[in-house]
Amino acid sequence: MSAGTTRSPDRVVTVPDALSALRLVGVPVFVWLLLARHDGWAVALLAASGVTDYLDGKIARSFGLESRIGALLDPLADRLYILTTLLGLAWRSVIPWWLVIVLLGRELFLAALLPLLRSRGYGPLPVHFVGKAATAALLYAFPLLLLGDGDGVVAAIARPVGWGFVGWGTALYWVAGVMYAIQTLRLVRATPAPA
Repeated sequence: MSAGTTRSPDRVVTVPDALSALRLVGVPVFVWLLLARHDGWAVALLAASGVTDYLDGKIARSFGLESRIGALLDPLADRLYILTTLLGLAWRSVIPWWLVIVLLGRELFLAALLPLLRSRGYGPLPVHFVGKAATAALLYAFPLLLLGDGDGVVAAIARPVGWGFVGWGTALYWVAGVMYAIQTLRLVRATPAPA
């Protein structure tokens, strides 16, 4: 069980869970569109993913439809979109590989905390609003960088705005990672290890 939140009883399928599942189904489609250089469709799918990410959380909170499966699917979909977009954009030389390393390094850092949490009976920590803000900034950044990969007025405007979102998103991503680490250490210290 994850720490720090209470959830309504689990249902078989909720609207927010269905939206998160739909986002997951869109990941391989997005990868194909990105690598096949169907940039307009890739941007549209990434934007739709961002909208459904907002909606699933809003609906879940507003109507008491939070569930364990939703708490797992939502961040999984976020991470898969970020991972596939990072790798696809780096493969196409839209972004440098060092950015991939910096962002994936944060994921490895958080993955290293999971055994500590599990040793005290906790699952992954609930998503913090700073982590959500970081994800949102990156999900805005990537379509803009994709639009900026070309010539013309739209590309000239999208490129610097996209890099601005990358800067904020990357910084917040790591700030959230440090916050999760602090929360993990507090839980580990406050919870005795099982006999």
